[in-house]
Amino acid sequence: MPIRRFGGHRSLVSYSQTTKLSYGYMKMNISRTGYRVFSANSTTACTELAKKITERLGVELGKSAVYQESNTETRVNLKESVRGQDIFIIQTIPRDVNTAIMELLVMAYALKTSCAKNIIGVIPYFPYSKQCKMRKRGSVVCKLLASMLAKAGLTHIITMDLHQKEIQGFFSFPVDNLRASPFLIQYIQEEIPDYRNAIIVAKSPSAAKRAQSYAERLRLGLAVMHGEGHHSESDMADGRYSPPLSRATTGHTGLELPSTSRHVPFPGIELPMMMAKEKPPITVVGDVGGRIAIIVDDIIDDVEDFVAAAEILKERGAYKIYIMATHGLLSAEAPRLIEESAIDEVVVTNTVPHEVQKLQCPKIKTVDVSMILAEAIRRIHNGESMAYLFRNIAVDD
Repeated sequence: MPIRRFGGHRSLVSYSQTTKLSYGYMKMNISRTGYRVFSANSTTACTELAKKITERLGVELGKSAVYQESNTETRVNLKESVRGQDIFIIQTIPRDVNTAIMELLVMAYALKTSCAKNIIGVIPYFPYSKQCKMRKRGSVVCKLLASMLAKAGLTHIITMDLHQKEIQGFFSFPVDNLRASPFLIQYIQEEIPDYRNAIIVAKSPSAAKRAQSYAERLRLGLAVMHGEGHHSESDMADGRYSPPLSRATTGHTGLELPSTSRHVPFPGIELPMMMAKEKPPITVVGDVGGRIAIIVDDIIDDVEDFVAAAEILKERGAYKIYIMATHGLLSAEAPRLIEESAIDEVVVTNTVPHEVQKLQCPKIKTVDVSMILAEAIRRIHNGESMAYLFRNIAVDD
């Protein structure tokens, strides 16, 4: 009688021969499937970062068509199946911010209705992040945008250097706020000659924590600029003009309010009057004479304040002036003003496309951050911890 041998068949593929997950600074191998990377914008400038990320991941960019109709409505067509997969949408914000937001929302909703498993937005620069505080009778637009993204179907967001870290609390799903400072610090160490003779400068007291973080990591001194030469955006933020002054009206409006409702307290009640703020002219707390001044900030958009700060630093004896910022929006006449100013170099990352501005001003340099974005995508898809990307980063960084 033949002897029966019980046991499973040997697998034709040895587990020891399967490709292991590995990550390197130049190359990345991924053996796990079931995810796609899409770009929410079809223009060449905006897809450049997406292509760099997919090259590091070793995958192809998802096939889709994103365009505007003749009546400027946004339309998205997915060219491949996404059912049951992790989908990463990379959206860099060009000058037309509102169109970029609609592209992201429409694509996220298209993926949601196409039965994607998870929809992760990779938004290196989060728009409307400056509108994260209540001003007079305005609104917190950043909170509105967070609610819109959740409603459209996003389940996770990867971003970089939010204007205020508290913005993460606006979302009902996880937010990974990556940091660009390691790349900018590496640039300082490798590209700025004699950086040991430099001093880190905070353009305003509100930027002092960020500047202190750079100074401590580079073992350099710290200087803080205080005051302002003219009314700026901070005038609205600190509420020095709130409540607004009453305006004289001419003619009969047809509606007369009681005297007690015209910014006047009830009889017998005296409210203390808050004194208006008055900031002194710009002063520098710290010695910058004979040193390289490095101004650090998260966003550089309108550069008038940076140009004014550079002139003050030159007057105080700084012989070279660098500006380090994560997001280089560089709107309006920024390239021309930088070229004509005392600023020697402006270093920004590629979270926002700015190739046109670089052609107009050779002082603008770019640092690539696609490496950390690609690693974040890999770790999220494979369910790995993100702690490695936040090593040595404190709460105030």
